[in-house]
Amino acid sequence: MSNNKEAWGSRVGLILAMAGNAVGLGNFLRFPVQAIQNGGGAFIIPYLVCFLLMGIPLLYVEWSMGRFGGKNGHHSTPFILDSMDKRKFWKYIGVFGIFTNLAVAAYYCYLESWTLSWVWHSVTGSFSGQSQAQVASFFGNYISLETLEPIVFWIICLVLNTWILSKGLSGGVEKVAKVGMPLLILFGAILAFIAVTLKAGDHGAINDGTLGLNFLWTPDFSTIWSPKVWLAAAGQIFFTLSVGMGSIQCYASYVRSKDDIALNAMSAGWMNGFVEIVLGSAIIIPISVGYLGIDTVVEMTKNGGLGLGFKTLPYLFDQFGGALGVMCGVLWFGLLFFAGITSSLAMGTPCMGFMQDEFGWKREKAAWAFGFVVLLLGLPTVLFFNYGVFDEYDYWAGTVSLVVFALFEIILFAWVFGMDKGWKEITTGADIKVPIIFKYIIKFVTPLMLAWVFISSLPGIWSQIKNEAIDKQILAATDPAVIEQLQTQLLYVNISRVGLLLVWLGIAYLVYIAYKKRIKEGRFTS
Repeated sequence: MSNNKEAWGSRVGLILAMAGNAVGLGNFLRFPVQAIQNGGGAFIIPYLVCFLLMGIPLLYVEWSMGRFGGKNGHHSTPFILDSMDKRKFWKYIGVFGIFTNLAVAAYYCYLESWTLSWVWHSVTGSFSGQSQAQVASFFGNYISLETLEPIVFWIICLVLNTWILSKGLSGGVEKVAKVGMPLLILFGAILAFIAVTLKAGDHGAINDGTLGLNFLWTPDFSTIWSPKVWLAAAGQIFFTLSVGMGSIQCYASYVRSKDDIALNAMSAGWMNGFVEIVLGSAIIIPISVGYLGIDTVVEMTKNGGLGLGFKTLPYLFDQFGGALGVMCGVLWFGLLFFAGITSSLAMGTPCMGFMQDEFGWKREKAAWAFGFVVLLLGLPTVLFFNYGVFDEYDYWAGTVSLVVFALFEIILFAWVFGMDKGWKEITTGADIKVPIIFKYIIKFVTPLMLAWVFISSLPGIWSQIKNEAIDKQILAATDPAVIEQLQTQLLYVNISRVGLLLVWLGIAYLVYIAYKKRIKEGRFTS
């Protein structure tokens, strides 16, 4: 019998938790860089189109699937999907909804721990008086495990996540969301104000902060028809809304059968959009352009947002001097920490829900078991970060797995479960009138867009499987030491892939055991 008696304490808590699930580090580190690389203001057009034709529909679908499964006592995707069709293979498609959360949590918690560590270093003045190169070197030494500090902060972060999860939805996750999300928005608003009002000459700045904002949003309409730009926009929607993971279904499975999901989905989705487009764009780029100039920032964004966020901003905040510099460092990395932890908590709930539903585990046992597995699975991403293990987890679990699962779930919902029944699920108890056009978007447009995203990604997936990037580096290298290091990286990358595959198969086996257990006990999925 299930020990799963979880429930949300309030609607506000649910919406904030859902928004916290979506609002993550990518809103502040990834989105501005994507915009710069893909047409600036013109990027908003494909972004909003993908949001309306793929993001919002998937939010409707995942909220509906979650509430539907929750009515039958299912709180994880294997048996939520199984309850929607008689064919037995759907429960194994649902394995992605547990695997993705577990594998992403394994590396995301380490990334989250960096923010906690950088808050500490901002307070203690570790970056004070350092050059930009020294701050960058500090980061490089940190991830190279020059000291035990990264492991200590990672374990602290992991224990904190696990302890909060052990307190349950209303007693843990919801309380964190009610505190973390308002603070995140407050911190972001303060930093955005400082960034946009930065004037040339203030604290050594060479440009106004508005120059960076204008540069970011100056549209380059020549990019608008590029498939690369549309693919980037679609990828950002997946990354930012946390669709295709299984965490939304899990959260929604704890609402009551007649509770609204339509307005809740819209509220969480648009809150995420506001944080990403308004706050996410108004901090990192304006400050960086203000001090470094446009050309330097454009060059830096080629390596993504992590470098700007962790290697550059601490140096720039130090230019503010004194208490203001310390405050900005604490606000920035505190903001990132709240963005990270509200997302990572959502990753634990599907795994816990599965163990509580299928094996009768108590909440505390399920939470600490999740924490222990994340510890084991995440250790390689910490120890072998410089060998590409972290990136490999992110690619397969945080990118490919999302698209695959989303494609299958939209087919199940719209074509197998049936759009008429699906539309009824979406609109039952709705506090807003859902435009009827979404019924046809969900059935026809969203599946086609997802299929396009998946098919377009196949060459990259095949290239990744063949390790083409590493092989090219090995062929181009002349230094035996470099070649040896790349060959070691290749070994670790392949081992990490085997490990992830074994994790997926292990979860599938647990689902099989749970299914046989249900048959033995006379329990059915619907």
